[in-house]
Amino acid sequence: MRAVTLPAPDDMDAWREAARGLIAEDVPPDRVVWQVGSAPEDLFALSAEPAAAPPVDASALRVSRAFIALANDVVLHRDAERFALLYTLLWRLREHPRLVEDHADPLVRRLDGLAKAVRRDIHKMRAFLRFRSVTDDDGDRYVAWFEPDHHIVRANAAFFVNRFASMRWSILTPEVSVHWDGTALREGPPAARGDAPDGDPIEEVWKTYYASIFNPARVKVKAMLKEMPRKYWKNMPETALVPQLLAGAQARESGMIERARDRVEVGGNAQAAWEALRDEALACTRCHLHRPATQTVFGEGPIDAPMMFVGEQPGDQEDLAGHPFVGPAGQMFDRALAAAGITRAETYVTNAVKHFKFEPRGKRRIHAKPDAGEIEACRWWIEQEQMLLRPKVTVALGATAARSLFGKVMTIGRERGRKQRLPDGGAAWITVHPSYLLRLPDEDARTTEFTRFVEDLKLAHAALA
Repeated sequence: MRAVTLPAPDDMDAWREAARGLIAEDVPPDRVVWQVGSAPEDLFALSAEPAAAPPVDASALRVSRAFIALANDVVLHRDAERFALLYTLLWRLREHPRLVEDHADPLVRRLDGLAKAVRRDIHKMRAFLRFRSVTDDDGDRYVAWFEPDHHIVRANAAFFVNRFASMRWSILTPEVSVHWDGTALREGPPAARGDAPDGDPIEEVWKTYYASIFNPARVKVKAMLKEMPRKYWKNMPETALVPQLLAGAQARESGMIERARDRVEVGGNAQAAWEALRDEALACTRCHLHRPATQTVFGEGPIDAPMMFVGEQPGDQEDLAGHPFVGPAGQMFDRALAAAGITRAETYVTNAVKHFKFEPRGKRRIHAKPDAGEIEACRWWIEQEQMLLRPKVTVALGATAARSLFGKVMTIGRERGRKQRLPDGGAAWITVHPSYLLRLPDEDARTTEFTRFVEDLKLAHAALA
């Protein structure tokens, strides 16, 4: 028997190197015992140290990207047999290179199930983890508690680094803790639930917002419990409101049926929710852009607007004024709206990125295009605006807005002029940003492109019918 000890339960690199050596030595799966650290995962483990691996013939170990992706997920599962199962599949791939694609095979089917469980756990951590604000010697720090089902914390840490790069934060779990200081990520020992704070003032704002947008007519309790099991409720401040909100669902639903009669009340609730969301955004530090910018520039317009326009980011004048689309591009936008027969009063205008990104040149601040990380950091605000307003039509002005709304790169030239479907099912159109028209050097080109822009707006407006 050959005992192989891996230093950590989620160490894919160590498993891969050990597996390569075993394959090179032609050691069959039933002759290998896998264990982690000093605690064997098999009673017949003979040694705590793996044998030195001989030189490996790389040509004999070529595997598909599908196998690597599968293994990267499976090693994060808590199943004690995961390493042995992966090695068995690797062993069989020598004779059947495409076995990983055979989802009817019992081994592949079992590994697929483990990988799916891990991916779901990763999603739960990203969706249901909540940071609470605390103060230490270095200022504000945000601390979150989470209890994962599998060994996903290290693998998931990069997501939170990218999402909250400008924050100092800690994620505490029963297995390991991770801490980000704005420049470096470090690991810490396991933690207990009592090591994390219970709440902070920001939660009251969030509860007000959640209570305002809660719609009992759309609540599917079984589906909600499936997607958000009760074990995660203690991490999320808004879930404390769910029982009382559901208890009053019948009365609230009756009020919604009489929405015409209760229009003022419903509008007041939506307005309060929007104001809570805006006030929270004014203190946004989700990315580094809040530091040089003058202020957050949030969306504006009636909360029952049937059309939402999403631009790239505020410009110099918007940053100083605190209002979207008031500079040269905003004036061009107003001209185009008028030419398309659209009144600004029936539109809600906002930006994919809420802070002005610029490069200083002397006394001037020159616009700089937001990068993917900055767009992703700000997507949360757009998603909340969309959920709150539920516009009939959303128009993406430029590539940055389209990427924010669709969550992926969209080519304006290919997608322009066609009705699109947003991830939430809403109708959308993609066109150029009005600043594009300002950058055209030729007057004839500006006239032609302005006409095309107006036609795009007319098409989107016509979709309201």
